[in-house]
Amino acid sequence: MTSGATNSNKKERKSLDAGVPEAVRRTAMLAVSAAFGSLGRVCMTLDRDFRVRHISDGLDELVGQGVTQAVRDKPVESLLGAELFGPAGTLRSALQANERREGWRASLRVEPSGSRLVSVTAAPLIHDASGVCDPESQYLVVLRPAEDEEGGTTVAAPTGFGGIIARSPTMIRIFRLIENLQHSEATVLLSGESGTGKEIVARSIHAHSPRRDGPFVAVNCGAIPGELLESELFGHVRGAFTGAVRDRVGRFELASSGTLFLDEIGEMALTLQVKLLRVLQERTFERVGDSHSLRSNARIIAATNQDLRRAVQQSRFREDLFYRLRVVPIELPPLRQRHEDIEPLARYLLARVGERNGRAVRFSPDVLRALLRYDWPGNVRELENALEFAVAVCKGQTLQPEDLPPEIVPSRGNELVRSKDFEPSKPADELERSRLLEVLEAHRWDRAGAAKALGMSRTTLWRKMREHRLVR
Repeated sequence: MTSGATNSNKKERKSLDAGVPEAVRRTAMLAVSAAFGSLGRVCMTLDRDFRVRHISDGLDELVGQGVTQAVRDKPVESLLGAELFGPAGTLRSALQANERREGWRASLRVEPSGSRLVSVTAAPLIHDASGVCDPESQYLVVLRPAEDEEGGTTVAAPTGFGGIIARSPTMIRIFRLIENLQHSEATVLLSGESGTGKEIVARSIHAHSPRRDGPFVAVNCGAIPGELLESELFGHVRGAFTGAVRDRVGRFELASSGTLFLDEIGEMALTLQVKLLRVLQERTFERVGDSHSLRSNARIIAATNQDLRRAVQQSRFREDLFYRLRVVPIELPPLRQRHEDIEPLARYLLARVGERNGRAVRFSPDVLRALLRYDWPGNVRELENALEFAVAVCKGQTLQPEDLPPEIVPSRGNELVRSKDFEPSKPADELERSRLLEVLEAHRWDRAGAAKALGMSRTTLWRKMREHRLVR
């Protein structure tokens, strides 16, 4: 088709659009909404900026009365999450490429009603020659309750929830648990290997809780020396110790109307565990150097990559504190145990990395196969670091196997590759020690750089160095 013919068609369509009264368009949209509603579906149209242009009244039945009016003209990412509809969102990218996606899942979040897991189908909207369709509407999104699909397929659809992308049954169960906790303020204990995304899950719990309008305050208990951690948590008064030249507000006060996230709680000294237990039991604390008690109203979410039951048996962690923290236990599985999450997660992370670097990059089939073969000892953090590396060295728009870090793609002479096809001849402990030593030497024993390359925190690396007696 020539450009002249294309311009002629555009002018004809514009003329037809101009000749259709707005009342006719509204009637047509109501008819479409009623048709979808009779099937238990909610439909909405989006403009080119991905703002809600039209939406059916069925949303009130799905989430709560009055919601339909409240969400018009809002960015759709505020309803269905940035991981799907943000600038680097998976569904947004597909729609912009004129592609359709069916059966994805998302957490539909609407204030003040709460959230609900829904199935999402999205497609570019086709405008016919009648001009009845709203010319500002570019995309169609259809929603239905996610539970309507359960049992229908053996493999779950990818789900976007609170900054997380997953499709494995284990992670979907965690999403549903977070959804069920949205009206609760119970203390939560997150456990799992380093790099599994415990802080992201903690933030998601906070965002889906009654505390969502308050602050989310995070403290890494393993990164702060014990003598300073007490002041960090509870604050101090001037003169409490050398260098305390003014009063300081602690993290418990900063998080009083929100959530306090205590990461690497297993690293906390026993003396400080006693004081934390008191806060959880009595909801009071004192600043360092002060005798005046303050009330604590912060919700606690703690996280650890240690086996706290074993730590209790070894008298490294208080049993009473363990049970105080473990009101709602959530264990995050390592990436190697949820193999089906690797591809959707990698695609989401690649889009996010590409956006940060101002590049649109895609996977070659060989790269996807390499990612699926690898064992990911550093979990999601290692996956994102690997993609950062690949985007940095990739010269084209398609990632090739040679763009990936060397430990991911098997090669001759590399005895430390950890993939599902690799059978180590050395014991696991010796293999880990060799790997740590190799990375430390490659980074000239800079622990920060080595920890990032390994996909673990500096504290975890330091602990593993002590276990393997690695010194420069």
